[in-house]
This record gives sequence, structure tokens and C-alpha cells, in this order.
Amino acid sequence: MYDEDLVVDILQDLHFSMGQIQKRFNAIKSADDFVRDDVGLEKLDSICLQLIGVGEALKQLDKITQGELFSKYPQID
Repeated sequence: MYDEDLVVDILQDLHFSMGQIQKRFNAIKSADDFVRDDVGLEKLDSICLQLIGVGEALKQLDKITQGELFSKYPQID
């Protein structure tokens, strides 16, 4: 068995991070918007860091749950 409170905390952090990513993408209409100026580059950097954090959190979830959580949802890559 695994620490369900820890899993819930990680899932809440993931939810927050995904919201941040969506919010930062709101002003982006094309890939060129990322490289047009420093503001776009900062958005790109910020989104990339959030995505790295999401990936690390997912790996941590898989480790904590010993692969049990993700195996319950085979339809999700």
C-alpha cells in the first residue's frame, strides 16, 4: 500500500501546474509568439519548466504507487 495523502498532494500540485501551463498559453497564438521577444521567451521557459515538473511528479507518483495507479488507467498514455 502507499501513502494516499502524499498521492493526493502530488495530484493537487499537478492540477495547479497544468492550470499554470494553460494560463501561460492563453496569449500564445502561434509558435512565433514564443520567439518574437523576451516576453515570449520567458513564457516558453516558464511553460517548459512546468512541463518538466509535471513529468517529474508523474514519475514520483508511479514510484510511490509502485506502478499500481497508472495500471488502472491503460487508456491513458
